[in-house]
Amino acid sequence: MNITRKYAISSLLAATFALTLGSGLASAQSPNDMPSDGPPPPAQSTQPQPDPDRGMRHNHSEASAVTDSQFASAAAMGGMAEVKLGQLAQDKSTNDAVKAFGKRMFEDHTKAGDDLKAAAVKSNINLPSDISARDQATYDRLAKLSGSAFDQAYARNMVRDHVHDVAAFKNESANGTDPNIKSFATDTLPTLQEHLKAARQMAQAVGVQVGPGSGGRGPNPPDAPNPNPDLPPPPGSQQQ
Repeated sequence: MNITRKYAISSLLAATFALTLGSGLASAQSPNDMPSDGPPPPAQSTQPQPDPDRGMRHNHSEASAVTDSQFASAAAMGGMAEVKLGQLAQDKSTNDAVKAFGKRMFEDHTKAGDDLKAAAVKSNINLPSDISARDQATYDRLAKLSGSAFDQAYARNMVRDHVHDVAAFKNESANGTDPNIKSFATDTLPTLQEHLKAARQMAQAVGVQVGPGSGGRGPNPPDAPNPNPDLPPPPGSQQQ
């Protein structure tokens, strides 16, 4: 073999080896390790991503919190409703227990309303001048009833409302920040507790069974299974 041919074969073997080695290195290298003309991709964070809706959700305790002004407004409307319904009970009922309870509601809540107005003036809080639409609707329904139907519907309403009122006044008495409104709630609470006790006794006197459950003027309050809460339940049914 001459020198020229030997040199050509050596050059060919060297070129083949270099090509094979380069291909192996390229295939072992990951795509992310390959050079790129553009900026490197952003690093992937291992931290959990925030919920985009989280900032829009309200804590239950915050949503249910009531300011002194809101409490005062609700108490004013509720008190006026008790006065108006108490007068209605005196006018429509023929039951002595119902008439006596209505009279007490008229007198006690008239006084409480005056006390609340005085406290609100000191705290520069404007109070509503009329009852809520919900209480007006209750008044209108009761005004259409008579006899035992009225007595039972009125009794259920009074128990339900005073359960709610006692809870609301307890909360204001413990957590209120306005000294005048808080003092009003503290001073009025014992009277409302007496009202609740008397309302339960009245309910029993007119044949309505009541339990310790909650109730109130708010949306969708708990009520009896009776499909018409302003009429007496069917015989043998349990009225809560």
